[in-house]
Amino acid sequence: MTTGHRSEDIAYVCEWEKRPKSNHCPSIPLVCAWSCRNLIAFTTDLKNEEDDKDLSHMIHIIDTDHPWDVNSINSGHTEVISCLEWDQSGSRLLSADGDGQIKCWGMSEHLVNSWECTQSSSVDGDPIVALSWLHNGVKLALHVEKSGSTNFGEKFSRVKFSPSLTLFGGKPMEGWLAVTVSGLVTVSLLKPNGTLLTASKSLCRLRGRVAVADIAFTGGGNIVVAATDGSSSSPVQFYKVCVSVVNEKCRIDTELLPSLFMRCTTDPVRRDKYPAVTHLKFLTRENSEQVLLCASSQMGSIVECWSLRKEGLPVNNIFQHRSPVVGEKQPMILKWRILSATNDLDRVSAVALPKLPISISNTDLKVASDTKFFPGLGLALAFHDGSIQILHRLSLHTMGVFYGSSGSSQRVGEEPTIKRQRAGGPTLHFKALQFSWTSLSLVGVDNHGKLHMIRVSPSMGQMLDMNTLLRHLLFLLEYCMVTGYDWWDVLLQAQPSMVHNLLEKLHEEYMRQNQALQQVLSTRIVAVKASLCKLSSATAARACDFHAKLLLIAISSTLKSLLRPHVLNTPDKSPGDRLSEICAKNTDTDLLRLLINYIDKVMINLKTEEFVLDGPPLQSLQQLIQWVGDFVLYLLANLPNQGSIVRPGFGFLRDGASLGMLREMLVMIRIWGLLKPGCLPIYTATSDNQDSMFLLFRLLTKLWLCSRDESHPQDPDETLIDECCLLPSQLLVPSMDWLPINDGVITKIQSKHPLRLQFGKPYTLPGVNPNAQVEVFRSPASQRMDHLRCLHLGISPTEDSKACTRCGCVTMLGSPNKTNAMRQWEQRWIKNCLCGGLWRRIPSTLT
Repeated sequence: MTTGHRSEDIAYVCEWEKRPKSNHCPSIPLVCAWSCRNLIAFTTDLKNEEDDKDLSHMIHIIDTDHPWDVNSINSGHTEVISCLEWDQSGSRLLSADGDGQIKCWGMSEHLVNSWECTQSSSVDGDPIVALSWLHNGVKLALHVEKSGSTNFGEKFSRVKFSPSLTLFGGKPMEGWLAVTVSGLVTVSLLKPNGTLLTASKSLCRLRGRVAVADIAFTGGGNIVVAATDGSSSSPVQFYKVCVSVVNEKCRIDTELLPSLFMRCTTDPVRRDKYPAVTHLKFLTRENSEQVLLCASSQMGSIVECWSLRKEGLPVNNIFQHRSPVVGEKQPMILKWRILSATNDLDRVSAVALPKLPISISNTDLKVASDTKFFPGLGLALAFHDGSIQILHRLSLHTMGVFYGSSGSSQRVGEEPTIKRQRAGGPTLHFKALQFSWTSLSLVGVDNHGKLHMIRVSPSMGQMLDMNTLLRHLLFLLEYCMVTGYDWWDVLLQAQPSMVHNLLEKLHEEYMRQNQALQQVLSTRIVAVKASLCKLSSATAARACDFHAKLLLIAISSTLKSLLRPHVLNTPDKSPGDRLSEICAKNTDTDLLRLLINYIDKVMINLKTEEFVLDGPPLQSLQQLIQWVGDFVLYLLANLPNQGSIVRPGFGFLRDGASLGMLREMLVMIRIWGLLKPGCLPIYTATSDNQDSMFLLFRLLTKLWLCSRDESHPQDPDETLIDECCLLPSQLLVPSMDWLPINDGVITKIQSKHPLRLQFGKPYTLPGVNPNAQVEVFRSPASQRMDHLRCLHLGISPTEDSKACTRCGCVTMLGSPNKTNAMRQWEQRWIKNCLCGGLWRRIPSTLT
C-alpha cells in the first residue's frame, strides 16, 4: 500500500476452491492473527445451506508463502470464535469463543499443516472479549536514529522488561489471560509438568458488562486491562492485574487505575452522534500508557488517541501561603490526556496496529521524518466501503489510502479523477485486519470469506531514492536476523534489481560485527541471502550455493562433534579446533599423504587417537560423507567455468572459509577410512591405481591457497585449471541436486499485477513451468532427493515427506535409520529446516 498510483501494492487475494453457498451473517465477528513465523490464523462466517454446516467454528491456518495450502481445524468450539492469539515464538495458538472456552493449539510433529489441542480452560457461559499470552520478559527496541550504525547492538537493544510471572531462577512462566463479558479476568498458568493452574477474579468489586477490552503489559511485570461497556457515554476503565503463585495456587490481585471519557461525548455537536465504542486497543502490548479508541454509529466513526501522563495536583488556596517543608515536592497524579482525534470518518470495520517496536517519542518521530523510515508509524483502519487508510498512530493524519482491488492507491490530497462505481449488492469490506511483524504488509478477511494480502510500502508514498530504500530494507532484514523472525514480508518489497546490492550491503554489515555475534548469526545470514537470491533469475545459481553452504556447515559441525579428546584432562581447544588450526597452518598440498603415512607408521599414536571413531557411527554417516566427496569433485571439475556467475558453485571458488572447511573434512574422512574403509566416499575412476582422495585434496589445497586471504584473492594459476580440466577424464563427476524446488508464492508476486489464488490449488504462472527457474540445474524427470539425509528417493517417491516453507527442502517424515549417529543428525532438524524455516507435510504424489 502506498499513496502513489501503483497497483503492485496488492500482493494477492485468496479464495476458497469450492466455497459453499454463503449465508452472510454480519453479526458474526471475524478474527485473524499473524505470527512472527509468518503463519496466519483466521476464521470466516460462511455457512453451507445444503447441510446447514456452520464453518464459523473452524480455524484456518496458512503459511504466507503457500497460501493455497490451508489447514482447517475443527476447533471443537461450540460458539463463534472471538479471539485468536499467537505466542511469542509463533508456534502455538490460543483460541477463545463466546461460551468461555479457551484452547491452546500446538503443531503436531512440528508441521504447520497439522495441529492438535494441547491444553484448554473455560469460564462456562461467559464469552471471552480479550485474550493474551503472559509476557515472557523479552523486549527489543528498534532505534531508527542509529540505523546508520555499524553495530547491531546499537540498532537493536534489549529493553529491561520483567515477565508477567517468573519461576525459580527468574525463568518466565507460560500461560494466558482472558477478560470475559461479565467483567471477570481469568488466568491459566502452564506448570513445567504440563498441568494447568487456573484462577478467576472480578476486575472490580461491582462487576459490569464488558463489551470491548484489551490487554497490555508494564516493565515491572504487571498487566493492564482496558475495558468499556460499549457505550461512548460510559467511562473507559483501566485495571492493574498482578498474577502470582501462592502455595501451588494461582492468585490474582486487581487494582483500579485512572479512567477516561471519550472526547466526542463532551462535544455538543457529536454527543449523540457516535453512541457505541467499537474498538479499544493499546498502541502496543508493551505500552500501557497509550490507547486508541473508536466510537461508531451506523453512518460513521471517529477515532481518538489518548496518553497517560503524570501531572501536578493543584493545591487549594488555603495551603498555598504556608511555608513549604524542606524537600517537599508537589503531589503528582496520573491523568489521561487526549493526543489527537480524527474528523468524522466512514464507518470503521477493523483496526490493525503495527508490531514493529520503534519508539514513538517526539525525538524519534522527528528522526523518522528525517530518515523517511515510516514502517511501524502507521495504523490501519478498514471501512465499510471497502477502503483502508493508514493513519499516523499518534497524530492520526492520513499517510496512505487503499481503495480495494477495483481502485488504486492515491496520493494524499489528490482528488480522484473518476469516482469509483459502487457495485450492486453488499459492499465488500474487511472484518478483520492484521499487520505483519515488520509492518510491510497487511492481511485481512472480508465479509465474503476471502483472504487478502496487501503490500505496504516502507516509504508511505514518499519519493525515495534507491539508496534510501535499500537502507530501509537492509535495516529490517538485520532486525529479522537478530530477532529470529521470518523475513518473508520484507522480501515483498525487494525487487529483482535490488537483490545484488542487498546481498553486498548485508554481507558488509555482517562482517563489521564482533566475532561472537557473527558466529550466532552465521547460518541465519546464509538463509537470508538464499531467500534474496531466489527473487531474481540472475542470482538463482547463488541460491544453490547458499543452500549447499548451509548443508556444508551442518555436516562439518556434526563430524567435528564426533571427535573426542583422548584424555580426560582436556586442553583449552577441542579436537575440531586443533584440526582447523593444523590445516590452516600447513599449506602442503601433500599434507594428507604425509599424515596418512605417519599414522600408518606409528599405529595411530595419542595425537591422532582423538580423530578415531568406532565403525558403526562412521558407516551410518556415509551418505553425508559421500555428499562432501561429491561436492569437492563437482567444485573442482567446474573450476574452468568459473567465469559464469550463473553456474552453481561459483560462490565457493573464492570462499576461503568454505574451502578450508572442506579441506578439514577430507583429512578427517581419510583418517577414519583407515579403520572403516566402507565410510569413504565412492568415486568411479578410469584408472585402478588412482587415489582419488589424495588427488582431490591436492587440487583443493591449491584452490584454497588462492582464496585464503579474502581481502586479496588470487586467480587460480594455469596449472591448476589444466589439472581440473582433466578431472572429468579421471573421475566420473556426479550431477549434484543443488536446489530444492521452492513452489512458494514469493517469487511470483514481484510483478505489478495482483494474483488471485484459490485454496487447494497451487498457483502457477500461465504458460510458464513452475520449475522453470531451476530446470537449468535439474531435469523435472530426474531423481528426487531427501535433502537432509542426502538420499535418492526416486522419480516418484512413495514415502510421506515434509518440505520447508521457506527454501523447499524435502525430507522423509519417517526415519529409515536405526543407528544413533544418524538419528542424532535427524533430530537436529525436527523443529526447523537447515535454513530455519518451518516444516509442512506434503503428500507423496506431490513430492
